Amino acid sequence: MRMIVAGNWKMNKDRDEATALIAALKELTLPQGVEVIVAPAFPFLAIAVDQLAGSSILVAAQDCHEKSHGAYTGAVSVPMLRSIGVKACIVGHSERRQYFGETDKVVGLKIGALLEHGLIPIYCCGESQEERVSGKHFEVVTNQVKVALGALSSEQLSRVVIAYEPVWAIGTGLTATSAQAQEMHAHIRGLLSAHGADLASRVPILYGGSCKPDNAAELFANRDVNGGLIGGASLDAAQFGELIRLAGRA
Repeated sequence: MRMIVAGNWKMNKDRDEATALIAALKELTLPQGVEVIVAPAFPFLAIAVDQLAGSSILVAAQDCHEKSHGAYTGAVSVPMLRSIGVKACIVGHSERRQYFGETDKVVGLKIGALLEHGLIPIYCCGESQEERVSGKHFEVVTNQVKVALGALSSEQLSRVVIAYEPVWAIGTGLTATSAQAQEMHAHIRGLLSAHGADLASRVPILYGGSCKPDNAAELFANRDVNGGLIGGASLDAAQFGELIRLAGRA
């Protein structure tokens, strides 16, 4: 199983800062077996693709629209992303759910659009603190996975990357324990086994939620944790580079 380290820059960096960070990332020595993905904001995607030409680092968008074209002011379609060389896209992030009202049904349509046009969907799922405390975390994540991914064929599912991001650990400084992460990742992999154990074992499941150099080694060492979807630490080349190095040692 390959390890993946993906950086979600969210709404950070201006053009000069983005260009400088990408230049620093290009200087990193990438370990064998680690796939690196960066997701700058929309205005800088084409710049990132151009700067990273010839590099093994893939460029991802942070969101997309489920329709291929039309009167959707402010939206960005998958064919548009593909046309500038974007290779992947984050969908279903908790911030999109919280601030923009996205549902798993809509996210499922986005995943379908990405797969149709050959992009890699990075599907985010995870429970809130209230749902964790009340013991509903498995139920919540099960529902998210079944609704968003349930209509996919085995072949389509094999091209998806899943990111488990407990909402209570995103930007809070809190992190799921190694045991909590492994427990949920194993649960998600169990849900995928409806498509067969072999396929389920090959779908990468990343951990997201305050993953940093000081806790990544323990998280990445888990059998069912196949890397990380990194927020704040991806904005610093040294920290992101250390996470990549740790993934290479896992």
